[in-house]
Amino acid sequence: MDLSLSPQDLAFRDEVRDFLDHNLSEDLREAGRKTGGVFADIAAGVRWHKVLAKRGWSAPSWPKEHGGTGWSATERYIFARECTMADAPRIFSMGLRMVGPVIMRYGTPEQKAKYLPSIVAGDSVFCQGYSEPGSGSDLASLRTRAVRDGDDYVIDGTKIWTTGAHVADRMFCLVRTSTEGKPQDGISFVLIDSMTTPGLTVKPILTLAGDHEVNQVFFDNVRTPVANRIGPENAGWSVAKYLLEFERGGDAYTPNLHARLEDIRRIAREEAADGSGRLIEERSFAERLAEAEMDIQALEMIEMQVLSDLSKGRNPGAVSSSMKIRGSETLQKIDHLGVEALGWYAAPFEPEARLIGHNEPTVTPEAGLTAMPLYLNNRASTIYAGSNEIQRNIIAKAMLGL
Repeated sequence: MDLSLSPQDLAFRDEVRDFLDHNLSEDLREAGRKTGGVFADIAAGVRWHKVLAKRGWSAPSWPKEHGGTGWSATERYIFARECTMADAPRIFSMGLRMVGPVIMRYGTPEQKAKYLPSIVAGDSVFCQGYSEPGSGSDLASLRTRAVRDGDDYVIDGTKIWTTGAHVADRMFCLVRTSTEGKPQDGISFVLIDSMTTPGLTVKPILTLAGDHEVNQVFFDNVRTPVANRIGPENAGWSVAKYLLEFERGGDAYTPNLHARLEDIRRIAREEAADGSGRLIEERSFAERLAEAEMDIQALEMIEMQVLSDLSKGRNPGAVSSSMKIRGSETLQKIDHLGVEALGWYAAPFEPEARLIGHNEPTVTPEAGLTAMPLYLNNRASTIYAGSNEIQRNIIAKAMLGL
């Protein structure tokens, strides 16, 4: 495999760098540097989304006919890598990365015309209503009910761990429309056009790191038009499985992992928090850094294959499960190294220091402000988007025939 960049790729890389130099403001870079969870500051992410949309770069993985870039797998990877290196904020991408591809595949022409342009422009911010108390990895057991009433569904129930529900303006949601037959056969996929719909309540859940990123959402006779259903009634399980392929394998992990590893190397070279010398000089730590780098390089090969398949219109299928397992477990390994490199300075609880514009002195060195928040928040990375145990079952069944 030839991994060197062609002259055309190098020219594209220079174009991306020039764009970032001229359009990525310092406060947006700060939001990127201070990201301690899955996404950067949501407001900053929306601003950056609109900057990208103006250039036509907000949907790197979408085809041109739906407002995307039509980039090759290599161009998408270059763009992700350069954005990460420049500290661009990670945008709240559930519309672009999840529901958008679903609407392209299963939506009616009217639904495509209504939703896809606003997702690309950053005017529609979607959150995901999947998990429920008692229905996470066993999603088929969900109980949030939608009852047909004329041209509407009336929804009652609750969703939990709903990332960004407090800032989103729309939701895509799995609801139970039938109790007959297998549990998977009674689920439908619907869109809710406003998070201020009467009867819909969002309550915050604070993470161990002190962040408000996830929520619980309650439905009390919430109405949404039947016309907002994606795909046939009771066929939501197939729609959901298609979406999860993109959630697990639609983005590249490794640009962020490479950047994180370099941050840890810098901390390990500069900090001597325990008073016994810099950790980079310890052979065992240096060896584990090298092992983590090899893990990232191995994952990179999987990612390039998945990105190549997606760019050719092929779904990643079960390979996305492998990518999700390797990506999340490598992420946690790097998080552990980051906290270890900081030593005692990883312990102070300073969530206010990660706010944009904060300029007060901190106990933790600036380069390490996100180390402990990332360590805490990413404990969930092997659980969300389908736990890694579930991913291994998928691989065993779909790829190994077990």
